[in-house]
Amino acid sequence: MRHQLELAAVYLVRGVIRAMPRSVVRPCGRLLGLAFYLFDGVHRGVADTNLAMAFPQRTPTERQAITREMFGHFGCVLLELLKFSTLAQDDMRSLVEFEGDDLARAAYARGKGVLFFTGHFGYWEINALVHALRLEPFAVLARPLDNPGLHQLLEQVRTSTGNTVIYRQGAIRRVLRVLQSGHAVAMLIDQHMHSPDAIYVNFFERPAATTSMLAALALRTGAPVVPVFALPLPGGRYRMIYEHAVDPPDADTPDAVREFTQRCTDVLEMYVRRHPSLWLWMHRRWRDAPLPAGTPGMFPPARAEEIE
Repeated sequence: MRHQLELAAVYLVRGVIRAMPRSVVRPCGRLLGLAFYLFDGVHRGVADTNLAMAFPQRTPTERQAITREMFGHFGCVLLELLKFSTLAQDDMRSLVEFEGDDLARAAYARGKGVLFFTGHFGYWEINALVHALRLEPFAVLARPLDNPGLHQLLEQVRTSTGNTVIYRQGAIRRVLRVLQSGHAVAMLIDQHMHSPDAIYVNFFERPAATTSMLAALALRTGAPVVPVFALPLPGGRYRMIYEHAVDPPDADTPDAVREFTQRCTDVLEMYVRRHPSLWLWMHRRWRDAPLPAGTPGMFPPARAEEIE
C-alpha cells in the first residue's frame, strides 16, 4: 500500500509539473525542498554533522545556510527531472550548455570505451539524459529502487534518450562488454559502500568507504576515466562540464586501485568544495568510526586482474 501511494503521488506531481510553465518549476522545487528542511529533522541533523566534519572552520550559522540551500536544491532536482523528462529532445538540447565535451570525444576516440563518473551532485540525472543527445547513449550503473513502480518509472526516464541501465548485481560482465565495444559506462562514486569492492579513501580528509570498481575497471581495460558535473544556470538552464581524464597510477602496484580511486574522489571533492550546497550532505557518507589516513578498508579492494 505504501508503494502504491508513493507511486500515485509521484504521478500526480508529474502531471502537475508537465502542465506547469518551466519558469516556475525551479522556484516550486526550492519551496518543496525548504518544506522538507523544516520538517525533516533527522536528515537536517545528518547534514549538519557531515558539514561540521567537512568544514570545521565554518560557523554553525554558515553550515545551517548550506544545509538549507542543499534541501532547496534537491527539491529542484526532483521537480526539474520530472519536468525535463516530459520535454521533446530538441527542447532538452536548448536548455543545456556544454563545456569540455571535446575532452569526452577525445576519450571515445581512444577506442577502449570510456568510464564517466560523478556523484549525487548538481543535476546528475539530467546530465545522463542529455549526454546521450550530445555525444552518444551510454550505460548507467545503478541500484534498483525498493518501490517496484518507482523503479520502473525511473528506468523509463533514464532510458528515454537511448541510454541503458546496468544494475549492480552481476554487472561486471555487462560493463566489460560495453567497454570492449568502444562505448561508455557512467557511475556514481560518492555513496557509503558495504559491498566486497569497498575501499577506504579520504574524502574531506576523512576515510570514506568507496567503490573500487571504477579504478579496477580502468586499470583492467585501459578505458579513460572522465569526471562530469552538471551545474544549474539562471533561467532553468544547465551547464554540463567534462573534465580532463584522470591520470592512472604509473604502475599496477598493490595500491594502484586505491591511488586511482583517491584521485577520482579528489576531483569530486574539488567540485563539492566549490559548490557545497549542490551535494547530498544528508547521506551518511562517513558511517564507520574514524580511521587514520591511509588505513586499509574493511574489504580488500578489487584488483585489476580480478575483473574478468
